Amino acid sequence: MARLLIHVEGETEETFVNEILRPHLYRRGYANVGARLLGNARLRDRRGGIRAWSSVRKDILRHLKEDPGCLATTMVDYYGLPQTGSRAWPGREEAGGLPFAQKAATVENALFADICHELGDGFDPSRFIPFVVIHEFEGLLFSECTLFSRGIGRPDLADAFQAVRDEFVSPEEINDSPVTAPSKRVERLVQGYQKPLLGTLAALEIGLANIRRECQHFSEWLSSLEAWPM
Repeated sequence: MARLLIHVEGETEETFVNEILRPHLYRRGYANVGARLLGNARLRDRRGGIRAWSSVRKDILRHLKEDPGCLATTMVDYYGLPQTGSRAWPGREEAGGLPFAQKAATVENALFADICHELGDGFDPSRFIPFVVIHEFEGLLFSECTLFSRGIGRPDLADAFQAVRDEFVSPEEINDSPVTAPSKRVERLVQGYQKPLLGTLAALEIGLANIRRECQHFSEWLSSLEAWPM
């Protein structure tokens, strides 16, 4: 039966996979769904950001080689991916200058090409489905602002969250800078925002159906995962 490993950036994504995606995907035919933090993410200096692609690639390649019957994917934030130098992720610098609709696909296609190249002609490319969250995990939480505010125990913030949401066509478009990224907007409204705990509580309250309705790119990724065991 199908096995899935999701390589995640941090503890928030790890909990999201384990608490929300795993039970959903079990119902779609998976025998095992797990999240694996990229490298020693829990001990990573917060200022250091996500690991270099050269290091992350080793993790993904090792897993695909060790378990030839599995599917591997990623769940990392587009915002914050290294763009230049030795830590750069494929496609990220190029994507920065492209329209919103092309950003995620540019990075994901580059990651896919790199992994397939490393594994050679004998590799089944359907076993790797890269996914980049546009622009950041917190963006998904703006899919339903009343439930977002309720999930973190701050129903008084529903209107403030909705005001942010209303500036954009989609929650996934809430943008990409140290000032305007989704988590930065949340932190300005929620003093002491604890991302792993409150982000997961909010996502549980919002539910996958609402996130999928509002976040097309996320929904397409999940549809790809749902189809794989068939």
